[in-house]
Formats: sequence, structure tokens, C-alpha cells
Amino acid sequence: MQQVYRVTRRVAPSNASVLILGETGVGKELIASAVHRLSHRSGAPFVRVNCGALSESLLESELFGHVRGAFTGAVANRAGRFEAAQGGTIFLDEINSTTLTLQVKLLRVLQEKEFERVGDTSTFSTDVRIIAASNRDLMNEVREERFREDLYWRLNVVPVEIPPLRRRREDIPALVSFFLEHYNEINDRYVVHIAPGTLEAMQDYHWPGNVRELQNYIERAVVMSETDELTLDLLPLCVTNRDVAVGTEKPIGDMNELTREVVMKGLGEADTGEGGVHSLVVDRVEKELIVQVLSACGGVQTKAAAMLGINRNTLHKKIKDYGLDDSDNGNS
Repeated sequence: MQQVYRVTRRVAPSNASVLILGETGVGKELIASAVHRLSHRSGAPFVRVNCGALSESLLESELFGHVRGAFTGAVANRAGRFEAAQGGTIFLDEINSTTLTLQVKLLRVLQEKEFERVGDTSTFSTDVRIIAASNRDLMNEVREERFREDLYWRLNVVPVEIPPLRRRREDIPALVSFFLEHYNEINDRYVVHIAPGTLEAMQDYHWPGNVRELQNYIERAVVMSETDELTLDLLPLCVTNRDVAVGTEKPIGDMNELTREVVMKGLGEADTGEGGVHSLVVDRVEKELIVQVLSACGGVQTKAAAMLGINRNTLHKKIKDYGLDDSDNGNS
């Protein structure tokens, strides 16, 4: 996080576009707001737009405005968010949710500093700094042809990647103290002590909802506490039992990060002196991969071998070695 703060302070005085990356709930909007407050545009508006909350037509009208009669319900001229943010900063959250058509228009705003309202032919000039955010890997979205590469490079002048809370567990005590103070004040409570083992339980939890999830649990604890102490029984079972909350899943992160976590867990559990790491990590991953691919192919080994990129005899041997079901749905 110190690196995030350094980049934020360094880029703020410039006019460069900023791309903030991170999982849901890590605080991307807070960093965007900090960039604006530390810039020479701080006296002008900071306008937030959630690109994932609106359809393409509504989002285009929201961003660029429209003229009367442009579409059903357009009964008067309306200025968009880019006009509202004139001289200031516009924050485009969930930029990955925009369509390819709208991305072309955003690219024009970035390059030419101009746009047209929906249904209008007049061109408006704009002096707005753009900060975008995404909870997905935009480079992967480019490879999947869901995001324009030219727009990606125009947005990605200065990238800021915010790590998930599970990768900065040392921040949890400070965040807990901050949220306790905040929710004590607005709820007229006095929960100022933390019971032994409570912080440790929170630091052991994986936090799929990141800081937003932590904030929610602290607010709940302050409201429900009958004493001046934050205790384990005020936290959800998913935290105290080190389990995943009902209805949620552990976040799917970058492939490299997931691989690193699997390897680190294997190193912690395997007997490295007996060559146990390979068996625990590589063999288990390969076995699970074969199981999932066979399931996806309906148990047909020929199809599974093609999907895995190996010949059928090799797959057949691995199935035997791993003790998997050797049925082949008639395709032997």
C-alpha cells in the first residue's frame, strides 16, 4: 500500500490518465478521490460514474448528455457527466463493463478532448481528467476481444494496482480501529476495546469482500455490542471458523496469483526432504485437471485428450496412475 500511496502522490499533480485495478471492495474509488484532491483540479467537480450499472444507451446519455427527441423519454436537452465535470475529474468505475461501441467514443474523448451529445451534431470540447477502474484483468479482456486495445493503452498511462486485503493483513488492525471510531461516532456507541484473539481471527480470514466486507462486519459489531468490547462472538462464523461465508465464493484472482497460492500452500504442507512437493502440488493439480476435463467431455477420453493437448494413450495411462474411473462411454 505504501507503493500505492507513492504512485498516487506522484501522479496527482499531472493530467495523466490513471487506471486503477483491484478486486471489488479494495478501495478503488478512494484512490481516485485522493488523486483528484491532490491535483490542481481539486477545486473543480469530482464526478463518479458506475459504468456497470447502466445499459449502453443510458450510459452514453449519462456520459455525454442528449438533446430533446434523441430517444423516447428525452423531453428536454440534458448535459452529461463530462460537461458536469468540466475542469475537474471524471471517475469511470467498472470501465470493463462498457461496450465496444461506447469504447470508441471514450477513446475520442481521451484523444481529441471532444464529444457530441446523443442525437446532436454539435461538438463540445472538454477539459476533464479521466480516471478509470476495473475489477478485472483488462489485458485479458483485450485478448478476449471484449475491450479495445487502443483504449486500454490510452487509459493505462499510469496504472495503480491495489492489492486485496488478504495480501496486506498487517493493515487490518489500523482499519479496524478506524472503522470502530467511525461507527462509534455515528451510532453514539463506545466500543473501544478489542478482546484477545479477535484481531488474530480477522487476520487469519481470507476476506473475499476485501475492505468493504471488513467495514460491514465492524459496523455490525458496533451496533450489536452490549459492552465496550469487540469480541469474537460479534463476528460472523465465516470469520471465526475460517470458512467461506454462505452464498459467497473465494474471489477468483489472476492465474499467476492463484498458482502462487497453491505452490505456497504445497510448500507449507509437503515433506520437502522426501520430494513431496511435486506430488502434493503438480500431481494433484494434474489429477484435478483431468477429472474436470473428463467431466466436461462426458467421460470421452478421445475428446478429453484433444482438449488437454496430449495423445489418448498418455491420458489413459494417467487415468490408471491416478486411480480414476476408466470408463470411456463406449469410445475406447
